Amino acid sequence: MKINLLSSFATGMLITTTICGAIYLSGKNDAANATAKSSVTTSAEKVQPSDDEMKKQLEAKGYVVQTKVENDKQVQDAKASVQTKAVPAAATDATKTETRVVINVADGMTSIDVGKILVSANIVKNAFDFSKDIEAKGLENKLRPGVFVVDSKMTYDQVVATIFK
Repeated sequence: MKINLLSSFATGMLITTTICGAIYLSGKNDAANATAKSSVTTSAEKVQPSDDEMKKQLEAKGYVVQTKVENDKQVQDAKASVQTKAVPAAATDATKTETRVVINVADGMTSIDVGKILVSANIVKNAFDFSKDIEAKGLENKLRPGVFVVDSKMTYDQVVATIFK
């Protein structure tokens, strides 16, 4: 390259940089004043739905919503009904023992979990066989949360009908 061509290019770059710098620095004060005059504060608040709105949304999706008080009352009622039914049975036939079980089916429990509870109460013999029978009958999706009372006098089909509605 020729030296004249190179020095002309360098001079052009110097002039362009000087002009851009002057415009930038002179415009910076106006922009700072403009932002200082029109300062706007914005705030975003997170809105929580009310308890009734949340309950309606969950019920619309198929969930059973109970407060702790309602759940405790339901458990106490189930226990009271077991106790009132157990006293007359014990008075009439003292030699025969009857096993009553209050099963609290929580959300997420499976038929094998219910089978384990029934095995521990000597209502059914094997939890795995119970689970397979429930699947064979097509009731595995019929298990709903709640409190159920079963006893040893009930037939196998009555026990299944009570828990899997």
